[in-house]
Parts: sequence; structure tokens; C-alpha cells
Amino acid sequence: CAPTRTTGKAASKSQKEARSRMAGDGEGAAAFAAAKAEWLDGSGGLPLLRWWRASGGGELLGRWDAVRAGAVAPALAAVSGACLAMSAMLLAEAVFMAAASLVRRRPERRYSAGPLGAQDGEDEERGLLGYPMVLVQIPMYNEREVYKLSIGAACGLSWPSDRVIVQVLDDSTDPTIKDLVELECKIWAKKGKNVKYEVRNNREGYKAGALKEGMLHAYVQQCDFLAVFDADFQPEPDFLMRTIPYLARNPQIALVQARWEFVNPNECLMTRIQKMTLDYHFKVEQEAGSSTFAFFGFNGTAGVWRISAIKEAGGWDDRTTVEDMDLAVRAGLKGWKFVYVGDVKVKSELPSNLKAYRRQQHRWTCGAANLFRKMGAEILLTKEVSLWWKLYLLYSFFLVRKVVAHVVPFVLYCVVIPFSVLIPEIKIPAWGVVYIPTAITVLYAVRNPSSIHFIPFWILFENVMSFHRTKATFIGLLELGSVNEWVVTEKLGSASNTKPVPQILERPRCRFWDR
Repeated sequence: CAPTRTTGKAASKSQKEARSRMAGDGEGAAAFAAAKAEWLDGSGGLPLLRWWRASGGGELLGRWDAVRAGAVAPALAAVSGACLAMSAMLLAEAVFMAAASLVRRRPERRYSAGPLGAQDGEDEERGLLGYPMVLVQIPMYNEREVYKLSIGAACGLSWPSDRVIVQVLDDSTDPTIKDLVELECKIWAKKGKNVKYEVRNNREGYKAGALKEGMLHAYVQQCDFLAVFDADFQPEPDFLMRTIPYLARNPQIALVQARWEFVNPNECLMTRIQKMTLDYHFKVEQEAGSSTFAFFGFNGTAGVWRISAIKEAGGWDDRTTVEDMDLAVRAGLKGWKFVYVGDVKVKSELPSNLKAYRRQQHRWTCGAANLFRKMGAEILLTKEVSLWWKLYLLYSFFLVRKVVAHVVPFVLYCVVIPFSVLIPEIKIPAWGVVYIPTAITVLYAVRNPSSIHFIPFWILFENVMSFHRTKATFIGLLELGSVNEWVVTEKLGSASNTKPVPQILERPRCRFWDR
């Protein structure tokens, strides 16, 4: 019985202590409520708070509450709802492109692409007439660091020398650089290459103007196809051998686009992130467009055009800063088909400083949005393509990828979500803040498995760039001041030493935990 009595005494003591704590808690709560009421009526609190209350701060706070509840919260709720809807659009588009790229139909299985020349069975008298005449255009502007790379690579293409013309379009304003480029052309001409050095008296139309004027020369009339390379691009010798057959054997094809490869992806973290973004663009976006609707945006370089298709579409136009996409859309509206050949890669240089990259992104983003503004009605009213093709071009290609994809990341993650912390009336569901972004990131990451450990840095960098892309998008849509601003991307000749870069070797694979 003794242990029982002891236990009972302990329980009674515990109950007394609990009642004492409850009483103390009640007194503390009452004291807190009194202090709160004293602070609210202005009789207590810090001196600064008492002054603020006495000077009408409470009334100002009340007015803000009324404005917030009556105007700010509803407006932010509407923006939030629109952003969530557009996020769902982005997810649906990402799933569609991922599926289309994974089940891609290889171009060599869809189109005839057999070798040209002797395999065609021509007799000896015809000689090399099985090879069509090709014009290679290289637009330049003060390209001191890289001009030798592109000219040398173009002159080294494996194609009969009498069936190819290398046209260097030099818009340089530096006389020294112009002399160097002209001298390089003369050196290759002495080696038996058909090189034409062309200059203009002005830079009207920038790159588009140079390409357009280059097509006006008499010797171009004998050419069937046009290959375009920017000054830092270095095609492999077999580039024409692997791309021209698609055009020569399939009269419905207007464009063959190759994939970009890079000589400086590991120069810094920014170039590595750029490589991730561009690899996704080519592996997923270009592949999906080629496999589904035989249409995608021309990348402006590392591609081969059928000259008759260029003429039918109206030629190069300098009304926007994306003359490549402009020509592609107009050719697509004429019923021409495009082919993306991802196995053919062309080396190029990535911008290695933020200023150059930001200007490049402004030009690309602003130009695409401005082209959407200029061609939206034309696409809608044309009768030369199907309704599904119009829907794909207007909704998927332009609206989602060129507008929504640039605006939503900034507005939702940099404006709506931070402001929702200050405005309690705004409730953002978890699926819009967590699930959709995670799903899009996963779809992106699986196509860049070797760079998956850079995904956090990619997310941060893209959020920073989202402000610049959003601004550029609205400048293009509204045609504001810098809509036609053209700044040539700075090139440093990275990893090249002014000599043609040899075939890029694949780095030995390492396990994820060894990175």
C-alpha cells in the first residue's frame, strides 16, 4: 500500500502544479492582450510607434488595407490566375515536345538522302554535274578574332571546287579588319578556291541586308542551294555531303538545319548553362518541329536553303532582328518542308560575358515577339496551309514558346509570389508553385543528363535572365524604341587560336558522384 499512497501524492502534486501553470498562463495571456490593446490605441509601444500613431499612421494603414482588399488583391489574383493557366500551357507544351522528340522519325528514314555524284550513275561526259551548284555565304562585321576560322572551314568543304562559291559579305567598319579579311580571301583564291569578297557602302538591314544584297550578284543565278555560316562557325569538311542530298533528292524540302556544337562550353559556368539551354533547343524543340509538322525556326546559321524557296518566300527581309525566323515562317506558309539533321554538327563559339549574352538574348527574344505581331494576321488569313498547321504556328511556336515562356517565369516567380507574402488575400495553390515547375524542370533535366548537377545554377540564372527576356518580349510586341536594335555578339575566338578547330572529342564519361 505504501507505493500506492506515494503515487497518489505525486499525482496530486502534479495536478496542483498544472493548475498553477494554467493560472500563470491565463495571467500572461491577459497581460499580452492588454499590451496589444494599449499599443493599438496609441497609448503604449515605442516612442516612434506612438508618434506614428499620433500623426495619422493608423489611418494610413487603414486606407492601405482598404485599397489592398478592394483593388490590389483582385488585380494580383487575376494576374496569378493567368500565370497559373500559362504555366499549365508550358507544361503541356513541354510534354508534347518531349514525346515528339523521343519518338522522333529519323530524317534518313523519311526522306531519300543517298550520296550524290558518281553513285548516281552519270556517264563520264557529264563529269561532276551530279553535284549541284552551292553558294556559301559568310556575313561578317569586324570579326578580327574569328574571320580565318569560318573562311578556312568554308574553303575546306569537300565539294568539287567548280561547283561551290564561297561568298564573304564583309560589313566591317574597321579598315584594318577589312584588309585582313580581303587578304585571307585572296590567299584561298590563289589555292584554287572560288572565293568572292563583297562589301557594301552601308549597313542597311544589318545581317539581313548583307545576305539580301549578296543574292543580287550575277554569279549567284547559277547556284541551286545556299549554305549560311556566321563568322564563328566552322563546318566539318563533309557538311555539304551530308546535307545537300536531302535537298537534291526531295524537291519539297526547302531547308536542312544542322545542330550547333561549341568550342568553349567549359570556359565558365555561364557558357555551360548556355550549352544546356541550346542543347535542349536542338534536341527537343527542333527535333519535335521537324518530326511533327516539318517546320521549325531557322537558326540563322549552319543551315542549307533551296534558293528557289527563298525567292518564292520573298527573300531576306530586315523588318525584324530575326531575319532567319522571318524567312522560315514565310517559306512554311508557302508549303515548304524543313528537315533537322541532328547528327550533323557545326562548331561555334558561345558568348563568354554577360553583356554580350544579354544583348544576344534581347535580339532573339524581341525579334521573335515582333515577328509574331507582324505576321499573326497573315498566318491566320492564309489559305495555303491547313488549319492544324496554323494552330501549331500561332499557338505552339509563337504564343507559348516566344511569349509565354519568357513572360511567365518573371511575372509569376519574381512578382506574384513575392507580393503574395505581403497580400494575404492571395492564395497560390501548391500545384502551380511546386508541381508544374518541378515537372518542367524534370523534363528539361532528362534531356541533359550529363549536366544534371548544374540544374540549380541553371534555374537561378534563367530567373535572372527572365527579367531581360520579359522586357524584350514587350518591346517586340509593342514595337517600342529598341525593337530593331542590332548589336553583333562579341566573339573572342575561344579555344581556337585562329586555326580551324579539329573534331571535338567526347570527354570520357564519369559517374555522377565523380563529378
